[in-house]
Amino acid sequence: MKTNIKWTGDLAFSGTTPSGHEVKMDAAEDVGGQNSGARPTELLLQSLAGCTGIDIVMILKKMRLDPLSFQMEIDGTRAEENPKRFTHYHIHYLLEGELPEDKVVRAIRLSKDTYCSVYHSLNASMAVSYSINGAKGQQKV
Repeated sequence: MKTNIKWTGDLAFSGTTPSGHEVKMDAAEDVGGQNSGARPTELLLQSLAGCTGIDIVMILKKMRLDPLSFQMEIDGTRAEENPKRFTHYHIHYLLEGELPEDKVVRAIRLSKDTYCSVYHSLNASMAVSYSINGAKGQQKV
């Protein structure tokens, strides 16, 4: 998977996802941004909720259960010190339909433990490499 992000001035960036959707990001005004887009950390929480939501719907459908509606409210807690990573998150699931709690909990667990690549990426130690203007970076980052 590959994406492209372009600086658009001040602290703003715009990118196009591999599936062709434009995403705008910016910092808050109190740190020098213009609030012209979402914060990257906001998108991270939305990505986590979206990933697990997709998993849960797919799993429930495999169980022959059909949610009538499904919404999530996600709260993320960040560390006080830099890099101010997320240390905890809570997802409140709002579902309607004939959905036994044990089946929904099983779907949540399967998403968290097996399928949600965003969750597993957040909990992973990732290798990082870089290049600058076409030249492969030689220093460790």
